[in-house]
Amino acid sequence: MLSNHQERTSCPTKRVAAITLGCKLNYAETSAILDQLWHEGWELSTIEAGADLIIIHTCAVTQQAEKKCRQKIRSLIKKYPESLIAVIGCYAQLQKSELFDIHGINAILGSADKFELSWYNALVEKKKSDLLVHITPAHTLTTIYQGYSLPASMGNERTRAFLKIQDGCDYGCSYCTIPLLRGASRSLPIAAILERATLLAASGYREIVLTGVNIGDYTADGKTLCDLLRELEHVAINRIRISSLEPDIVTDELLALIATSRNIVPHLHLPLQSGSDTILKAMRRRYNAAMYREKVEKAVMRLPNCSIGTDVMVGYPGETEEDFLQMYRFIEELPLAYLHVFSYSLRPGTALAEQIEHGERKLINPDEIAHRYRLLTELGYRKEAEHKTRALGKTSLVLFEQTKSTPHGKAHGKVQCSGYTRNYLNVVVESDDQTMIERLKGNEVLVHIDSLDDDLNLKGRVLSL
Repeated sequence: MLSNHQERTSCPTKRVAAITLGCKLNYAETSAILDQLWHEGWELSTIEAGADLIIIHTCAVTQQAEKKCRQKIRSLIKKYPESLIAVIGCYAQLQKSELFDIHGINAILGSADKFELSWYNALVEKKKSDLLVHITPAHTLTTIYQGYSLPASMGNERTRAFLKIQDGCDYGCSYCTIPLLRGASRSLPIAAILERATLLAASGYREIVLTGVNIGDYTADGKTLCDLLRELEHVAINRIRISSLEPDIVTDELLALIATSRNIVPHLHLPLQSGSDTILKAMRRRYNAAMYREKVEKAVMRLPNCSIGTDVMVGYPGETEEDFLQMYRFIEELPLAYLHVFSYSLRPGTALAEQIEHGERKLINPDEIAHRYRLLTELGYRKEAEHKTRALGKTSLVLFEQTKSTPHGKAHGKVQCSGYTRNYLNVVVESDDQTMIERLKGNEVLVHIDSLDDDLNLKGRVLSL
């Protein structure tokens, strides 16, 4: 049986710190690795406080993400020359040869290898003086490892926890490198997820965010995502939030479950990628524009106050101006709460990269991509403003997470506390009563939403505490 207070292995203290780049899944896995090292006797430190080992958990979703990884790695090597550096995760899995060129890295561990604690122990104990490299090919991966936030008492975040339920993907989208990074879809058993969720709730968290690569594809022991959600409803937690879902997974059964749930919140993130059927087909997505519209409209109808966000990509090779305009007009008509806009980034080893290499598809001019990106970003601002405006004058439960001084806090003696409604609206409360503001942190409180500023920050006032 798992415990938040399991006895630790007695051994000479080794200090470890970690930095995570990328998605919520990476954050959950980093925390799980740190938790397991702690149980083996390691001391959890911060990079600034000093550590024998610095773990850098990397991302490779785009070229820009890879660039940020390289910059961060070089910066940490230069700033903390006494620390050993372990580079782990997706960038290590995909581009290990690029990491060979960075002097000062001590270990390169792939998507599965990063969970093997013996590599970290050997590294610090000097049992391995040469560069340690372990990259298991993604197509051979069959094991799924746990990912979860540290207990609230141990971590910096004490309100919202991440909990991994699934890894890998079988969808085979033409542009996506996930199968090369994380392998085929596989899911954790329901019992293990429930046990970890119960521990996270008992440690003090108020919200659990379910994470994975394609969590709608959850299947374990003949059970589906809806079966898992029904079990999680019995966990003593205020909120359960579902992270990104593929549109084809949004069924009547799922919507009915969310609509009647005590703790599953009305917030969905449904990646669109394009509103052009021509481009969607080229991407090998499992829906067309009409199906996506139907899913969104049905969700809004079934879930009062539901917020639906999406991902969209501009500059997909072969995307014509008409394809882009179809997407633009399509998004204009949808009741979306926010957009995450991405520019196309060529990923090695994908079906699309092969098509480009063979001249079957041509890259879009970077200036045109930037123009389209700007137009969609502006549209996203308007959609978000429209969605948030509908919340004005209403009352909502806000789960407060963090406090900070106002920009002119010293002059006015005011502090702010911000948090999220159940449908993922960020709300800020401001007061000169610092004691009251501090009491908000970690609590779900009824707030009247009064205003929306130019930066799309909702401002409110506490009705009860």
